Amino acid sequence: MSGFIKSTKEENQIVIIETDGYLNNEGGEAISTICYEKMNEGKNKFLINMAGTKVVNSIGVSILIEIIEKLQEVDGKIGYYNLAPIVSKTFNIMGLTKYSTVFATEEEAVSGL
Repeated sequence: MSGFIKSTKEENQIVIIETDGYLNNEGGEAISTICYEKMNEGKNKFLINMAGTKVVNSIGVSILIEIIEKLQEVDGKIGYYNLAPIVSKTFNIMGLTKYSTVFATEEEAVSGL
């Protein structure tokens, strides 16, 4: 597990990934590695707890978009929660929220996904 991935767990058939640090190419690749491994195991619902991630860049966001595209092929979903205001704004501007969902808390995310 990379230093960017703080933890991974499963709850109600949802893979929950907790991040810590800058969502750039390395952070995005760490998330995609877990998502693709879990997709190969038949999982298709993912939540990312971004409480520890205060900054994202376009490469990190583009990797999330690639994950979304692969999830669409298997009727999957991805969501995020505990976003810093600047990260939430970036996700909106870059269009991620059109194809994925932002939640306030883990409880809301697990029930809403």
